[in-house]
Amino acid sequence: MEGVSLNPVRIYKNEAQEEKGEIARLSSFIGAITIGDLVKSTLGPKGMDKILIAYGRNAGRVEVTNDGATILRSVGVDNPAAKILVDMSRVQDEEVGDGTTSVTVLAAELIREAEKLVDQKMHPQTIIAGWRMATAVARETLQNAAQDNSKDDAKFKEDLLNIAKTTLSSKILYQHKDFFANLAVDAVLRLKGSGSLNAIQIIKKSGGTLEDSFLDEGFLLDKKPGMHQPQRVENAKILIANTPMDTDKIKIFGSQIKVDSMAKIADLELAEKEKMKDKVNKILNHKCNVFINRQLIYNYPEQLFADAGVMAIEHADFDGIERLALVTGGEVVSTFDSPGQVKLGECDVIEQVMIGDDTLLRFSGVKLGEACSIVIRGATEQIIDEADRSLHDALCVLAATVKESRIVYGGGCCEAMMAGAIFKKAAETSGKEAIAMESFARALLTLPTAIADNAGYDSAQLVSELRAAHTQGKTSSGLDMDKGKVACMKELGITESFAVKRQVLLSAAEAAEMIIRVDDIIKCAPRRRVPDRGYC
Repeated sequence: MEGVSLNPVRIYKNEAQEEKGEIARLSSFIGAITIGDLVKSTLGPKGMDKILIAYGRNAGRVEVTNDGATILRSVGVDNPAAKILVDMSRVQDEEVGDGTTSVTVLAAELIREAEKLVDQKMHPQTIIAGWRMATAVARETLQNAAQDNSKDDAKFKEDLLNIAKTTLSSKILYQHKDFFANLAVDAVLRLKGSGSLNAIQIIKKSGGTLEDSFLDEGFLLDKKPGMHQPQRVENAKILIANTPMDTDKIKIFGSQIKVDSMAKIADLELAEKEKMKDKVNKILNHKCNVFINRQLIYNYPEQLFADAGVMAIEHADFDGIERLALVTGGEVVSTFDSPGQVKLGECDVIEQVMIGDDTLLRFSGVKLGEACSIVIRGATEQIIDEADRSLHDALCVLAATVKESRIVYGGGCCEAMMAGAIFKKAAETSGKEAIAMESFARALLTLPTAIADNAGYDSAQLVSELRAAHTQGKTSSGLDMDKGKVACMKELGITESFAVKRQVLLSAAEAAEMIIRVDDIIKCAPRRRVPDRGYC
């Protein structure tokens, strides 16, 4: 038609971008699959590590890790689907502590399978319908396979030890998994079922070897008492504070004080010292014999505390005094006008202990009996940091198992069992949903496949043997990565937490479903700074 412009109508602001249909879907699929491939090689007891080199403020800092959550948190991603998987692994880490790599790999493999089905012109909603049916079957199979030994203390402790060993078997602590598994179980059992890890403190000290690490009953604070103060206190009454102990400076910008003689300066300094002395006297009125402050304690107040025979500890970090308040039964205070309303912390003995070349304070006989400290030793900072992450994962999984005491078998056993149940259900299901269910089962089988590949074994052979074993009714069969064959996980003691496996299954399915629903990606135009408003 004459007079009609063929130029497209622009709806979005200048520089806004839009990807539609197949292009948007392909962009999401590629982002998710790439993230899965990034961490897949870290899966299993023979998984490889990644070196992460920081830039910016922490330039030059090096981390060596195979913890999925740490890797993904450190890698900056711009793809929306990749960000979904990164957030999912972070939630997995916060909820149950372990399975961060498994959940990412499973979600990525589901997306890989969805890509094939979309290429075959299957609608995403049909895929989702099949996946939901598969998830229900897998969840029911997992629940039926779970066992609960929480009624028998001896068996439950054995389960906890096996779970800790399985969790640590894919970490740097693999060579010392028996030692650290016992250490982690002892720490968690001290919590008496509360599952609150706040009472467990982890201290990292360079030097020695990993097997020099130990569990200390009580609380350790990496500080020293002030000069000429008591170095050991029995029946300690502890006042925990977050208050400035220097002179009260004038906070008005640009203010000045003019004096006409040196005597006036001496008067000012005397007045400041009196104010500091008044504050110390208010603190001493609380009848405490130990004062711990988050901020600095300067020379004059330190001298006053020494004269009063009070142990004063300065610059305790905020996490340290928060945990100290928890375990000693005290509270953090910042004003000292009402001694009767302040709750002092209590412990039997405060004494100094040597760890390597460092001196720390040990608080023994604290009010919260379950409190303990784990001291990690190691040759380098990188080894100690990775050991800390590994031990944290084990503690989180054990705490989750104490709350949800059911256990399942590891080594790819659960994945093969769930996949077998889904294949069986798919054979009984009519319609295209059956094809989507089979794709879900194939995605589950990629986890034992990756475990075998990372160990250098023939994954096709091992996984086919594993599927055959489960079809023959050997429901505790899994992959023995020490010998490279299919074996009974019950006999080997390769046990995992039911809560972790369930979270992996449900989180991966939800994240993959969200990603394949996408058919449009809109990137908003960046907001411009306006020069006439004072911006450059």
